[in-house]
Amino acid sequence: MKTSEKKDSSNLHLEAIQELSNTNQQIVAKNKELELFQGILDIKNERRENDIALRPLFLNTGMVLSLLFVIVAINWKSYNDSDIVDLGKVETDTNEIIEIPISNQEPPPPPKQEVFKIEEVKDTEIIKEINISLDVEVTENESIEEVEITIDDQMEEKVDEVFVIVEQEPMPVGGFEAFYSYLGDELNYPAKALRFGVSGPVFVQFIIEKDGRITDAQVVKGIGMGCDEEALRVIKAAPSWIPGKQRGVYVRVKKIIPVRFTLADE
Repeated sequence: MKTSEKKDSSNLHLEAIQELSNTNQQIVAKNKELELFQGILDIKNERRENDIALRPLFLNTGMVLSLLFVIVAINWKSYNDSDIVDLGKVETDTNEIIEIPISNQEPPPPPKQEVFKIEEVKDTEIIKEINISLDVEVTENESIEEVEITIDDQMEEKVDEVFVIVEQEPMPVGGFEAFYSYLGDELNYPAKALRFGVSGPVFVQFIIEKDGRITDAQVVKGIGMGCDEEALRVIKAAPSWIPGKQRGVYVRVKKIIPVRFTLADE
C-alpha cells in the first residue's frame, strides 16, 4: 500500500510540475503575443504621428501642384498647322475712330526786310547829271504811251504753292463731325485684316485745292492687309472741303489725317 501510494503521489507531483510548466509556457506565449501586439500598436501610432506631422506638407505640396497645373492650363497655347481657309468677306460691326493730332500752328514769319547800305561817294567819282524837263505840252490829239509797271517776282505770291500752315485752315463741309460720320459709313474693314487681326492707324496725305477738291491722296504710313487701299479709296471719294485762305486768297493746303482701323473686341 505504501509503495502504491508513493507512486500515486509521485505521479501527482509530476503532473503538477507538468501543468505548471505548461502554464508557464502559455504565460510566456501570451507575453510574446502581447509584446508583438504592443509592437504593432507602437508602429501604428508612430505612423499616425508621422502622418499628422507630414499632413501640412502634403497639403501645401498638393495646393502648389494644383496651382501650377491651373497656370500651365491657362497659358497653354495650341497652334493649328492646317492651311488657312479663305472665309470670304466677313461682315462685322466695327467702329472706326479717326484720330487727328492737335498741333499748335504758329503764324507765318514776317517777310524779311531789305537792308540798304549807304556808301559815301568819293570825290574822284563823276556823277552824271540828269536833266529832267517838266515843260511838256500835251494836246488833245496827242496820244500818250502806256507804261507797264512790273512787280518783282519775289514780291509776287506764288499761286500754285502748297501751304502746310495757313491763316484760315480748310474745313470739311459740315465740320469734322460730318466728315467722321462719312468715314464711318463708307469705310469697310478688309476681310484679310479681320482674319489676321490687323488694326491701327493709316496716315493719308492729300491736298485741298483752291476749289475744295481733294487731290494727290497717298498713304504715307500704313498697316497693310488691304487697310491702306481702303483708307485711300474713302479719302479720294470724300466730298469737297471749304478751302483754306492765306492773306484773304484761297490757296492749296496739304493735310495728313490718320484713319484708324479698330477691331470690335479692342
